[in-house]
Amino acid sequence: MLPMFLLILFSILSSPLTILSLNQEALYLYQFKLLLDDPNSHLSSWNPLDPTPCNWYGVTCSTTTTTVTTIDLSNTNIEGPFPTTILCRLPNLSSITLFNNSIDQTLSPDISLCRNLIHLDLSQNLLTGPLPATLPQLPNLKYLDLSGNNFSGSIPESFGTFQKLEVISLVYNLIQGTIPPSLGNITTLKMLNLSYNPFFPGRIPPEFGNLTNLQVLWLTHCNLVGLIPDSLGELKKLEDLDLALNDLYGSIPSSLTELTSLKQLELYNNSLSGELPRSMGNLTSLRLFDASMNHLTGKIPDELCSLPLESLNLYENRFHGELPASIANSPNLYELRLFGNRLTGKLPENLGKHSPLRWLDVSSNQFYGSIPATLCDFGVLEELLVIYNLFSGKIPASLGTCQSLTRVRLGFNRFSGEVPAGIWGLPHVYLLELADNSFSGSISKTIAGATNLSLLFLSNNNFTGPIPNEIGWLEGLVELSGSNNMFSGSLPDSVVNLGQLGTLDLHNNKLSGELPKGIHSWKKLNELNLANNEIGGKIPDGIGSLTVLNFLDLSNNKISGNVPRGLQNLKLNQLNLSYNHLSGELPPLLAKDMYRTSFLGNPGLCRDLRGLCDGRSDEKSAGYIWLLRTIFVAATLVLFVGVVWFYFKYKSLKYARAIDKSRWTLMSFHKLGFGDDEIFNFLDEDNMIGSGASGKVFKVVLGNGETVAVKKIWGRAKKEVESGDLENRGRVEDTTFDAEVDTLGKIRHKNIVKLWCCCTTRDCKLLVYEYMLNGSLGDLLHSSKGGLLDWPTRYKIAVDAAEGLSYLHHDCVPPIVHRDVKSNNILLDGDFGARVADFGVAKVVETTTIGAKSMSVIAGSCGYIAPEYAYTLRVNEKSDIYSFGVVILELVTGRRPVDPEFGEKDLVKWVCTTLDQKGVDHLLDSRLDPCFKEEICKVFNIGLMCTTLLPINRPSMRRVVKMLQEVCTKNKMKPAKKDGKLLPYHYEDASDHGSIA
Repeated sequence: MLPMFLLILFSILSSPLTILSLNQEALYLYQFKLLLDDPNSHLSSWNPLDPTPCNWYGVTCSTTTTTVTTIDLSNTNIEGPFPTTILCRLPNLSSITLFNNSIDQTLSPDISLCRNLIHLDLSQNLLTGPLPATLPQLPNLKYLDLSGNNFSGSIPESFGTFQKLEVISLVYNLIQGTIPPSLGNITTLKMLNLSYNPFFPGRIPPEFGNLTNLQVLWLTHCNLVGLIPDSLGELKKLEDLDLALNDLYGSIPSSLTELTSLKQLELYNNSLSGELPRSMGNLTSLRLFDASMNHLTGKIPDELCSLPLESLNLYENRFHGELPASIANSPNLYELRLFGNRLTGKLPENLGKHSPLRWLDVSSNQFYGSIPATLCDFGVLEELLVIYNLFSGKIPASLGTCQSLTRVRLGFNRFSGEVPAGIWGLPHVYLLELADNSFSGSISKTIAGATNLSLLFLSNNNFTGPIPNEIGWLEGLVELSGSNNMFSGSLPDSVVNLGQLGTLDLHNNKLSGELPKGIHSWKKLNELNLANNEIGGKIPDGIGSLTVLNFLDLSNNKISGNVPRGLQNLKLNQLNLSYNHLSGELPPLLAKDMYRTSFLGNPGLCRDLRGLCDGRSDEKSAGYIWLLRTIFVAATLVLFVGVVWFYFKYKSLKYARAIDKSRWTLMSFHKLGFGDDEIFNFLDEDNMIGSGASGKVFKVVLGNGETVAVKKIWGRAKKEVESGDLENRGRVEDTTFDAEVDTLGKIRHKNIVKLWCCCTTRDCKLLVYEYMLNGSLGDLLHSSKGGLLDWPTRYKIAVDAAEGLSYLHHDCVPPIVHRDVKSNNILLDGDFGARVADFGVAKVVETTTIGAKSMSVIAGSCGYIAPEYAYTLRVNEKSDIYSFGVVILELVTGRRPVDPEFGEKDLVKWVCTTLDQKGVDHLLDSRLDPCFKEEICKVFNIGLMCTTLLPINRPSMRRVVKMLQEVCTKNKMKPAKKDGKLLPYHYEDASDHGSIA
């Protein structure tokens, strides 16, 4: 790159006119441009023939001296190193902003030469290496943001010598060590953000009490331990204090109640204990207080509830007693989350009357009485969550006019009476849960107005009357659960219009009539349960076209006619047609012992599941037996002749296609205990165990009893014949082979599949690997043998695979990006130890472009490809981390990365949607032992972190390994929740998500 610059510079300076007109600063900036890759041509205006750079994109000059003062190239997608020595030659440069690009390599200590620099923002780039200890030598620096990079090592002690620094943000890096107390010397600081770094366990430095100008202190997820120091009470100007997601213990110090400017206090996910300070009423500016996921006890202080709060989050603690009535008088309260405590009594009767309440979650407590009718007086209530309490009485009619509601969960209480008609038809509600109460009456026809309704839970009530025809107007309805009620009449014909329906559960009712004829339109139906009703007629033939149906229960009805043959084409986990009036002969694939209990109580059906029906004479049966014997003898004779013919034919073909071993070149990477002859003699179809896009795989048992796997990749000659695209097809195969050899040939790691040797000729290439007895994780997990993988085994596989990928990313020099991480490329040995395999599309990350290299085509498999890779073709380690996150979700849910049941979604989107709408219990693989639920949920959290949309928010693979290893000891990663901050993931409603939230 530099010689090119010199050539251009020479041509420019060869012109006398150019010498006279060209600005010296323009030369420096143009040299900067030549070092960068500018794929979007943002720097096209940087023309060396322009006499001044003041009109160039992103450049600002002083109005008096016409010298460059500011460079702002944020969000321009530029790539390349940070040119310290070039930019520091600009004498009046005071601000550099390169936010959200791909600036890589290290930040040179020579940055101290930029003596006039006031503002430096290099956040969300790809910088690596240590933080320069020379940064404090910038005498005028006030703003320093290095967030979202890959800086490592410790924070230099010299950082405590900044003279004028007001803002320092190092969030989302790989910084270790402990937080240095010397930072407490920067008395000019207004904002200190060190969140989300893998610091060593350490305390909050008491010296931070000296930062008397500090307004924002964010130490989220910094591996902090010990007590919160009393000295923080000296920060009188502090407005935002966030110490969440750490291991702090002890009580909340009373000194924090002296921070009268404090607006936001977040202490969730620690090990704090004791009672809340009684003097919290002093925090007159407080707007948000979140102390969830701790071990706090006692009652909620009246002083706290009398504050002008906007948000109060105290969920999953051990608070008891009643909710102070004064909370209803908080004029700014918009969020109240108290779920998972031991609170009792009634909700304040004026709750919502004096404040714009939007979110109310008091689930899993012991509240009783009625719901206040004033909850939606401001007309902005969006979520009403009161499940698992002792509430009783009727639903206030006023809620039926609350048009802003989107989620209503009143289940598992003691409500009674009829549901107001307006509740059924709320236009924005997508989740309406009334289950496990004593509601009566019928579903109102006003439900036609609930155009956004997706989930309707009505089970275990006293509802009566027919299912209204208007139910078929809800095109987005995904689940209708109304079991254990007294619904009557037939299913409306309009119900077949529910094209998104996944679950229809109305068992234990009094439904009658026949099943609708257009049942074939339920293409996404996964569960149909109409058991214990009075439904008659026949089973529609269209039921055989419901390809994703896996649960069908029509037992204890009055259904007649034959069992449709199409049923045998479905992959049903449960089939129950018992105790009906079915007759005739069973379809052949259903006439098996495994289905014997599925057809009990149907006298007209064939009782002998071997295929013989009642009423047939012994003579007729004997005739069938004679015919079958005759056919068997004839088939045996034909088979014998065929085998003899095939043996001689195969022998001649094998001789004709014998490999000329003298043409093979063998390259070994380990000491071999076998010869190439043993490999060549077993490369026939009888030993093939798999095939893929790049070749076939054979199992070869060697003479010494050892088994190896051989991948056969056809070279250019065969592809020329088959495709005609000689150059491209040949290049692809060569690239696949070369990538595998270059990568695996030099790797030695217990969790990377071992490449013994390779053999090459002009027409064919062979790769000889260690043989993995249990095949691939994908094949085993998603087959009928998936139940063999209990949770300890799955956990071990996740840790092994993560360690293999961590080795590629962090221990290989240069790093290696796999680019096709998926469950089918994780192989399992006899003890279910995992190895990462298939490096056909792996790429070495060059040292000049660490972290982001644009590829010409997308590599990877559907459902595993990171969003940014699919859109930009830019590949880095974060792409592998996303794919590995999908593998974790597979292990936890047992689901494939793509599935017809998901519709247009992949596994990641389906998980996020289901988690929000149904909770975690609907996601976990039912084959896993519930006793491991806590560990499973922790690993599930890690999978969600790995699959976050923004690459910068995904943890490094080294961090993933550490988090996985910590799962069995202590849960250090809990879901984060914060307004206005960049977090890896966000759960808004813990009562929806079980123990995860």
